[in-house]
Amino acid sequence: MLEKMNDFFTARVDGYDEHMKSNIEGAATFYKYTASLLPTEKAVNVLDLGCGTGLELEEFFSVNPLAKVTGIDLTEAMLEALKEKFSDKEITTICGSYFDVPFGEEVFDAAVSVESLHHFTKEEKIPLYIKLRKSLKAGGYFILTDYFAEDDGQEDYFRQELLKIRKEQNLADDVFYHYDTPLTVEHEKEALIAAGFTQVEELDHWEVTHTLKAIK
Repeated sequence: MLEKMNDFFTARVDGYDEHMKSNIEGAATFYKYTASLLPTEKAVNVLDLGCGTGLELEEFFSVNPLAKVTGIDLTEAMLEALKEKFSDKEITTICGSYFDVPFGEEVFDAAVSVESLHHFTKEEKIPLYIKLRKSLKAGGYFILTDYFAEDDGQEDYFRQELLKIRKEQNLADDVFYHYDTPLTVEHEKEALIAAGFTQVEELDHWEVTHTLKAIK
């Protein structure tokens, strides 16, 4: 039986940081690399989608301790761990779905997401990315470091398997369940361009994890 997204991460919060650092190819590098791409100006305002326990924020605050961060995550247990970790930082946490939470307009200098968005289709992401683009200030940008499918066939296989499992287990369509359905890099770029980002480029990759930068 697939686990609900919130239940999956709540059950794993205690060992989450070590698991991510030790078991994902390139994690020792890509969290630091992702953070290095975020603005370094004092009091910069950054949005983190699916922030979890803030592994990328550890690296970001080490180079920009005065940054302001808004972190959105489905799992309260993850956010509690994050707040404990960064009790001396200017960080606002929101427990909810980033599909539903309002971001505002021209609020953030940059946005970031690491290993979170690979559960959703291109069609689901476009409205989210439209909302995200609007929330960025002029010249703002989005850094996405995530797990991607190797080709169209793999992308389609993961999606069809999820649909099959949902049908077999009679799972509700409007509930998030933990099952990886990554897009290809090209389809992710297409979603970002369709949302109105003017330029999207791949900056680096580590096996199946790639970093993209989308400029407003």
